[in-house]
Amino acid sequence: MSASATLVARACDACLRRSWLIARLAGHIELAWTARRGSSALLALDEAALVDALGGGRRSAIAQEHVRFDPDALRRRCAASAVAASCRCDASYPAPLRELPDAPSVLYARGRPERLAEALERDRVALVGARRASPYGLEQARGLARDLAAAGLAVVSGMALGVDAAAHVGALEGEGLTLAVLACGPELAYPASKRRLHARIVDVGAVVAELPPGTAPRRWCFPARNRIIAALAQVTVVVEAGERSGSLITAGQAADLGREVAAIPGLVSSPLAAGANALIADGARLVRGAHDVLELLPGAPARAPERADPRRAGLDPDLVALLGCVCAGRDTAAALGGDAASVDAILAGLAQLELRGLVRRAAGGRYVPAA
Repeated sequence: MSASATLVARACDACLRRSWLIARLAGHIELAWTARRGSSALLALDEAALVDALGGGRRSAIAQEHVRFDPDALRRRCAASAVAASCRCDASYPAPLRELPDAPSVLYARGRPERLAEALERDRVALVGARRASPYGLEQARGLARDLAAAGLAVVSGMALGVDAAAHVGALEGEGLTLAVLACGPELAYPASKRRLHARIVDVGAVVAELPPGTAPRRWCFPARNRIIAALAQVTVVVEAGERSGSLITAGQAADLGREVAAIPGLVSSPLAAGANALIADGARLVRGAHDVLELLPGAPARAPERADPRRAGLDPDLVALLGCVCAGRDTAAALGGDAASVDAILAGLAQLELRGLVRRAAGGRYVPAA
């Protein structure tokens, strides 16, 4: 019997039934969410209360479907999609999720179950942030994830566009473990543009979700997904987030669970950095690199002592100053210089920094720090 089949067998009938009911009521939960009644409180209700609160005119029909639910049919659907499942009644269920007041009844996983178990035995860091991240934000997420993965940590994120995807890519580059938490069935690559990334994570790590195979994402599923990310990780790091970013929801849920919250600072004038900077102002740990994250984990700093960046060795003071300006957001030759002679000198300096791998060219003639 395969590892996936073993885990499917561990999901009991009652937990599978509740999981099916959440998916069956997904449209009704969406309406409740739109009405600002929130999803978290709803997901904590027992099954009878869920049907009663959300069933509406279909209450009786849904209640009958609930009674007739066939758990073996869901098990067969999981097997057909190569999806494993563990429920709250079994020891294989991730212990950190039990701390949630509305913990998923079943955690579905696509990938290598042994790698999921291995990740849960390691220190875990969630990297979350803006979907429309700047080149700076993408570089920071990717580089930080790569360093953390290389240090032996598991990187958790939501595989969304922007920071999330960059974090998964960085962790894969660091040849480490990464877990993707989806707002749909775990076998569905969402967004579709990240199909190849989904396949890579499945191959070397795991993709998990609380919704059964075949369940499409809805708006409420994303904030609901965020609570799983926050619970799985011991530290949540926000990389670029606007004032109303969903990443701030994740950070708030992590704080509510007693987890560490940290953020990478950004330009005070950038709307993309407003949320992350506000977190730091409110007491979140300022992250400059992997060492700052590791210091939040007992015993972790010894595994990855901070080392000088060899790319900076012997760097001319003028180039150090130029690099500092680029890191501060002055990302074009025009913004860095004045007259034509100054611009020529700056372009020469940027070329040297690029050769050293300290900056890279981005779209529109801009320069950004390289992770």
